[in-house]
Amino acid sequence: MEITVGIDVSKARLDVHLHPLGEHFVVDNDEAGVAGLCVRLLGLKGVQTVGLEASGRYERLAVAALAEAGLPVMVLNPAQVRAYAQAIGQRGKTDPLDARLIALFLEATRPEPRPLPDAATQELAALMARRRQLVGMLVAERARYKQAGPGVVRVSLLRIITSIEDALKELDRDIDTHVRGTPVWREREDLLASVPGIGKTISRTLLAELPELGRLNPRQIAALAGLAPFTRQSGKWRGRSFIAGGRAPVRAALFMGAMVACRHNPVLKAFKDRLVQAGKPKLVAIIAVARKLLTILNAIIRDQKPWTTT
Repeated sequence: MEITVGIDVSKARLDVHLHPLGEHFVVDNDEAGVAGLCVRLLGLKGVQTVGLEASGRYERLAVAALAEAGLPVMVLNPAQVRAYAQAIGQRGKTDPLDARLIALFLEATRPEPRPLPDAATQELAALMARRRQLVGMLVAERARYKQAGPGVVRVSLLRIITSIEDALKELDRDIDTHVRGTPVWREREDLLASVPGIGKTISRTLLAELPELGRLNPRQIAALAGLAPFTRQSGKWRGRSFIAGGRAPVRAALFMGAMVACRHNPVLKAFKDRLVQAGKPKLVAIIAVARKLLTILNAIIRDQKPWTTT
């Protein structure tokens, strides 16, 4: 008998549902509770998949422990699970119901398992997330500084701006040590940086947030990044295509990379110019460049060959 395990994650506890056994139990979301969960699941025969929704951070301890124990664990997109709940008419929402829903979703959809990021990749992702936070704070404080009149407030803002800039420099040194000290990452970063328009921030965002780079086909990797267009069409009516979902940090990084590439990368600049000349809006053209850029980077990592125009 194949068993799918749905786990609803909260800060303090994990609600677990075993399907089709119909069993439900709760463990604490701490090291002892997760260790007990691993032992219990390892004692079952026929565990096919263990699924948890991405909650930002509360699922990380359980995911790491389950993966280390050799259990087939998957982190699911909450939007897909909610859509499945609507499709089967489940309107109630409690922790036990959500755990059961995740187990049913796994059985019905059988999503393709993907390798989970290791501890080093998770740490790099945390460092890059902190960098984005500092950059956001710096932009906000600089905007306030420009609007502030002379006096104590302006002095205070300048002091905070200097402090954030120092923290950002120190964090960049930590990230540099983290990446350049790992031979595999150093090689991958050099390959990515061979493409005009790809700098350290973009390449390290891809290393941290898109570990599947080089392992998937162009359509799959574009969907993960949120750069795969959705078409709206019914009968003779055809609406505009749009992009949505995916990993926001990756999409934002590639968008910035596409804007730089449109100025400094002759191949991608020519691609963008052809789209604009064909009547595409400039924003649509830049998004298309971002997807083409991702396809190129995916092939570079897959083939382990740097960028070349020939």
